[in-house]
Amino acid sequence: MTVSTKVRPTRSNSRNSVVNFWQKHKDNILPPLFGIAGFLILWEIFSLFPGVRLPGPSSLWTDERTRTLLLYPFYDRGGLDKGLFWQTMASLGRVAQGYSLAALVGISMGILVGTKPLVNKALDPIFQFLRMVAPLAWVPIALVALQQNQPAAIFVIFITAIWPILINTAEGVRQIPQDYINVQRVLKLSKQKFFFKILLPSALPYIFTGLRIGIGLAWLAIIAAEIVMSGIVGIGFFIWDAYQQNYVSEIILAVIYIGAVGLILDRAIAYLQKLILPGE
Repeated sequence: MTVSTKVRPTRSNSRNSVVNFWQKHKDNILPPLFGIAGFLILWEIFSLFPGVRLPGPSSLWTDERTRTLLLYPFYDRGGLDKGLFWQTMASLGRVAQGYSLAALVGISMGILVGTKPLVNKALDPIFQFLRMVAPLAWVPIALVALQQNQPAAIFVIFITAIWPILINTAEGVRQIPQDYINVQRVLKLSKQKFFFKILLPSALPYIFTGLRIGIGLAWLAIIAAEIVMSGIVGIGFFIWDAYQQNYVSEIILAVIYIGAVGLILDRAIAYLQKLILPGE
């Protein structure tokens, strides 16, 4: 008769794991921590100079209103009086809709103009003209055309994010090696097989470059659009409302949320790229 024994993790094993992790990654962890700490200290010192109206980072805790927003991001009192989590989620919802539409149309149009030189010659002047228009310039046009804040905001995101996706996709299609195209002709591959076996895999690195640029622009665009569009729940309008009421610490906290969310969105697209293109 044999008695099975189970090895339970001990505190020493856990401690050794932590030590090993620290030894392995400390060179990547310490420099950013020192850099951030130095920046915050210099900012705090600068805020103490006479005549400086910008509060230091400590105001996020010392200011009662901002401390409440920091500690209770999930509160919801109805209307526009919501915590920063819900403000951010409202903005992200608009970004998800506008960006998804931009990705769908941008990739489709990019493949079309990349494979059809005549179509590219016809549409390229229009694309180059439209992509030079600043996102804020589209806000009044969208409001006049669509009459409502929500669809107008989604349109502004779409028209801002589509250009890097479209242009990078088209460039990726044009960069397909001639040898691959010759293989298609020799093997007489169908259009469907050529698309999924040759065109799409070859263009994917360029497509993901456009998607990463596009998600950053989409997040910037919704903040700018919400600042202009009054009376909607969103992080952009939250900043504008805080500015009008001179709650500078709240603006700083919202900016931290914006930067953190933007970083997460970029890393999410990069992670998706690694999953689909592990060799990149």
